[in-house]
Amino acid sequence: MVDSVVTRIDKASITQVLREEPKFSEMFISYLLARNARVEEDLVDQLFNSSEKRLARLLLLMANFGKEGDPQTVIAKISQETLAEMVGTTRSRVSTFMNKFRKLGFIEYNGDLKVHNSLLNVVLHDNPHLRGRDL
Repeated sequence: MVDSVVTRIDKASITQVLREEPKFSEMFISYLLARNARVEEDLVDQLFNSSEKRLARLLLLMANFGKEGDPQTVIAKISQETLAEMVGTTRSRVSTFMNKFRKLGFIEYNGDLKVHNSLLNVVLHDNPHLRGRDL
């Protein structure tokens, strides 16, 4: 987490900046397209994947797996209640999955949450030995 500043820009101002600043316009359009793709991915994830896979995907996204640079395997403190809201399931289900991921060596969860790249197996493969009641 970092300090942030939020600014509201009216439509006329942003339209003018987009016309007059091609570099900014390119960056802004690129951001919008990436954000739109992420929203589509999240919708497909919600519709077609189990809550266990959605939790695994969320943890990997939070640890920046698949992004430029090295993943940040230790992610910020976040409650199981918050994870449950983000995944669309109950806190008790998140607890069950987190314990399962820890037991299988996909995460370390002792105060800090450390995500291992082996968690990708849950998202990428439908392995029968990983399958629980929810998969």
